Amino acid sequence: MELEVRHLRVVCAIAEAGSLTRAAAALSMTQPGLSTQLRRIESMLGGVLFDRRRAGATPTAFGELVLARAHAVLPGIDALLADTARAARHLAAPDRVRIGSVGAPLIGHLVLAIGTLLPDAEVTSRCHYSPVTLLDELAAGRLEAAVLGDHPEQVLPPRDGVILTPLVTEPVFALLPATHPLAGQEAVSLTELADHDWAMPRPDGDRTSEYWSSVCALAGRRPSAPHEAEGRQLIELVRAGLAVSLCQATFAQTPGLTVRPLAGNPLWYRHVLAWHHDGPLAPHGDAVLRTVAAGYLDTCAASPVYADWRRRHPDLARLPHAGPRGPDTAPDAAG
Repeated sequence: MELEVRHLRVVCAIAEAGSLTRAAAALSMTQPGLSTQLRRIESMLGGVLFDRRRAGATPTAFGELVLARAHAVLPGIDALLADTARAARHLAAPDRVRIGSVGAPLIGHLVLAIGTLLPDAEVTSRCHYSPVTLLDELAAGRLEAAVLGDHPEQVLPPRDGVILTPLVTEPVFALLPATHPLAGQEAVSLTELADHDWAMPRPDGDRTSEYWSSVCALAGRRPSAPHEAEGRQLIELVRAGLAVSLCQATFAQTPGLTVRPLAGNPLWYRHVLAWHHDGPLAPHGDAVLRTVAAGYLDTCAASPVYADWRRRHPDLARLPHAGPRGPDTAPDAAG
C-alpha cells in the first residue's frame, strides 16, 4: 500500500474536525472505519499522527510535520485536477469513450449499449476495486462513464458535473465451499455464517468489508476474517474450504462453490451507472440505462439462485425508474 492524495485529505480532515468521530461524519465514514484507515496511514508514514484522547484528537509533532506538507501540497493538486479536467473535457475526442468499472456484471452491457448508440466511438475499459477512485477519475475527465456500486448508509459522494444513476439494489448472498455444511440449506442466516472464518475484501478504498462487519455487529456477531482478498484470490480461498464469504446476487455459478441467499436479506448492494453531464453519454442517458437494465435482467435469469430469489420476492425484484437521478439519491431496500 502506497501513500495517496486521499490519505492526506483524511489526515487534514481529522485535524480540522479535532476528533475522529466528527471527521468520520464529515467524510461519510464510520468512526471504526476511519480509525482503521488512520492506523494504516500512520504505518505507511512511520509515526503516530494524533494523540487520541476523550477530548479529541490532537496532532503530534510528527503529525504537525505531515499536516504542514499536506497543506502545501493539496492546493496545488486540486488546481492541477481542476485544470486537467477542463482541458480533458475540451480536448477529448467525441468518438472516444473511456469506461471504468468495479467488479460487477454490467460493464459488458454498458459497452454494448455504447456500441449501439455511438457506433463510431472507440470504447476502452478498465477495472478498479474502488468505486470512489473511479468516481474521482470520472470527475477529473479521465473517464467518460463508469460502473460503480455502494451500500445503504454508504452511498457514493457527489462530484461536480457527474450524474449518478442508480440502476438496481440487490441482496447480498453467501458464498460457500460446495462441501460446506451450510451449503445444503435453502438460505443461510448471518449468525450461522459468522461462526466460520471469513475472507473479506481489503478495506482501503472500498467500504464493503466495513459494511459487512457493521451489519454483522448489529446481529450481535463479529466474524473472524483471517483472510483479506478479492476477486480470484477470494474465490480460491472459499473453494479450498478455508473461508466463507459474501458475493453479489448475480455471481456466476462456479464449480466447487455454492451461492445461497441470506435469511432475512440483511445486506444490500446498489449498482450505479455514472457519466459526466457534458460527456458523450449525456444525450443518451435514458437509452443507456434501458439497455443496461435489460442486460442486467438477462444476467439475473442466468443466475439460478438469484432468479429463484426474484421469483420468491416479486415486490423487491424490480428495477427503479429508468431516468437519471441526482447523486444524493439514497438506495431503496429493493431491487
